Formats: sequence, C-alpha cells, structure tokens
Amino acid sequence: MTSAPFDFAPLLPPGLPAPAAKWTGLAKYSFVGGNNDPDQVPVEGLIDAVNAVLKREGQTLATYGLSSGPQGYRPLREFLTTKLKRDAGLDCGADDILIVSGSLQALDLVNATLLARGDTVIIEQDTYQGALNRLTRLGVNVIGIPLDHGGLRMDALAAALADLERRGITPKYIYTIPTVQNPTGTIMPESRRVELLKLAEQYGVPIFEDDCYADLIWDGQRPPALYAMSKAANVIHIGSFSKSIAPALRVGYIVAPWNVLSRMLSLKTDAGSGALEQMVLSEYCAPHFASHVPKLTRGLRAKLDTLMEALNEQFGTSAEFDDPRGGIFLWVKLPDNVDTLRLYQAALAAGVAINPGPEWSTDKAYAGSRLRLCFASPSHQQIREGVAVLAEVCRKEFGVPARIANVETHARA
Repeated sequence: MTSAPFDFAPLLPPGLPAPAAKWTGLAKYSFVGGNNDPDQVPVEGLIDAVNAVLKREGQTLATYGLSSGPQGYRPLREFLTTKLKRDAGLDCGADDILIVSGSLQALDLVNATLLARGDTVIIEQDTYQGALNRLTRLGVNVIGIPLDHGGLRMDALAAALADLERRGITPKYIYTIPTVQNPTGTIMPESRRVELLKLAEQYGVPIFEDDCYADLIWDGQRPPALYAMSKAANVIHIGSFSKSIAPALRVGYIVAPWNVLSRMLSLKTDAGSGALEQMVLSEYCAPHFASHVPKLTRGLRAKLDTLMEALNEQFGTSAEFDDPRGGIFLWVKLPDNVDTLRLYQAALAAGVAINPGPEWSTDKAYAGSRLRLCFASPSHQQIREGVAVLAEVCRKEFGVPARIANVETHARA
C-alpha cells in the first residue's frame, strides 16, 4: 500500500515566487532569453584554454580559490582591470572587483546589501525583467522613469527626485542600463551621463550601473562608464561575460568602492563562484577577447538586419522599432489593440516564443502592445520563418498585420 506523498505546501513561507513549470524544451522559434549565437561561441579557443589552465593550475581546484582570495581568480580580475580601462575608461584595481555567478548574483548582492522591504528605488520604465522581478519580491517601491532615444530621461528623473525629496523619501539607488539598454537598445550619451551624475550627487542617491551588454556595440565605440565619470565614488558597476563569451559560464563581476564591496563580499555565502570557469575565461580572454568581440558583433548585426527585414516584410508598418546600436534584442511596438501577453500564449502554441512587453516595464499599459525579440540564438532562416509564423498568429488573434502586408521599408530612427 503506497502512502500519499508528503504535503510541503503548509510549510512554505509567504511571498515565494510561483512554482516553476517543468522544462519542455525550447520553442521551435525562440526569441526569448539572453542567449547568444551558438556559432560564435569560441569553442576551440576555450578547449585550448581548458587544457592549458588545468595542466598548469588544476591542483588549485583542491581549495575554495583561496590562493586568489574570496574575490575571485586574480588573473581574471587583473584582465578586467585592463579591459575596463580600455573599453569603458574605468580605472580600478583587482581588489575593487568581486567575481560573481553571473550578473543575477550581482543584482542579488547589491539588493541584499542596500534594500529592505518598503524602501524606494528608481529604475528605467522599461528595464530588465530579472531586476524588476527581484524588486517586486523584495517588497520595494519602484519608481519607473521614461526613456527616449538617449536612454533615461533627465527631466523626468529630476522631477521624480524632487517629488520624493518633498515627501521625505531618499531612494536607495538609481538603477540604469546606460550602454545598450535592455530592452530598448539605447546608449546614453556622455552629456546625459554628466547630468545623471549631477542629479545623483545633488540628491545623495547612489547609481547602480548595469553594463552587461556594453561589449556588444556595432562600431565598438561607447561613452565612458558612469563609474569612470563619477567624482563622488557613488556608483556600483556590474558586468558579465554572458553576452560576450557564453551565458552558461555564469561569470559576472561587481566593481564598487571597498566600503560597500566588502559588505557584499560578506553576503556572498556560496564559497566562491565556479573556479574553473574563471580560470578558463582568464586564459582565453587575455589574448583573444579584443579580437573575438568584433567578430561576434558583426554576426549579431547581420542577424538584426535579418530580423528587421523580416518584420518589415511580414508586418509592414504595423511593427514599429528603432535600429539599436548594439545588443541581442529588438523592442517592437505593435498596434494598440494587440495584447502581447495574449499574443505570447497564442504564439507559443504555434512554436514561437517571445517576451511580452508588460513583463519588462513598470508601466504595464504602456508596454501592453510591445514585445522584446532576442535575435542572437536563432539562425537567419529561423528568424525569417519565426517572424512569418508570429505574423500569422497576430493576424488571427488581432487582425494585424493586414492580409496584404505593406512591405515598403519604413524609416527607422
């Protein structure tokens, strides 16, 4: 006689996220997630790096990375000091960097260090779903600031900060993705970064700078990081190798002043991020990173062109979007009568996975007809076929695009 399975439900604390669904595999046409181009993963170079570093330092895996200290494999941190100075104008030492298990752990550590239930933070109105979900679960009050073609709007930010000050509220931080913003793909110009830093200093609010997509810029040119421009040492900077090398390696980093980095380090209770991944990245990146990234971005730019062409062909003027300067995703506006949460379900049933806009915004109504399409992982053929299936589903569900699509290429800002 078999007994009934134990019921864990009464033991679960309140506030847990909804249970995860069982994995059923990727959709046939997957435009979701922060995945990258499988053909651009530098497999041979990583194999050589694994062999070299294991032969040279494999025995150090017997300890919890203590030969480099708890902040992570020192050669990788030293590589990052050189990279960040060259690419972002960011001047820091190896001891200013903490290696973490992807940028998601960086988000968790920053939030655990600074936030308590009932606190207030300022974020971009359209932003990374992972950041937004975490703040919701923490019970934090979120103030969303609209964006334009230059990223976070300074007039709206100034008004929000002044209003909060009148109410006696000091936000714990301003979270921004200034370089290849997620999901809009914008890059904040240097002049606006100066304004942002002035406002943050004026109101005594630190800036939380998420730079995870900053390597993926088509022309390789980017403004200095906010961390590099700050004179008040009030910026926490995070980055990742997920978009430049491979997401599954799960290696990210935090750059911050020691007085706050040391607090995050004491909260990092996982006995250190995966040492082998750090060692392999250091071995590969030191000689190859600077040549790998331009090749990667050329491939991504070609896929973006295919996606925009397919949208023009299948949706005509029913799909509006700007041509992003980098990244792996396109933020698309459909006609107002399209509910992308409903479209998501219908499209998934037809084999197409998309990110519905409301999940990436503080303004659910504004984002109701928007969607995020990640173009890095599918092939050019899959992009074309997937967009065609998506258009047919959208036509059946909402009557758009019209049966005879307007295939004229319309200007993109």
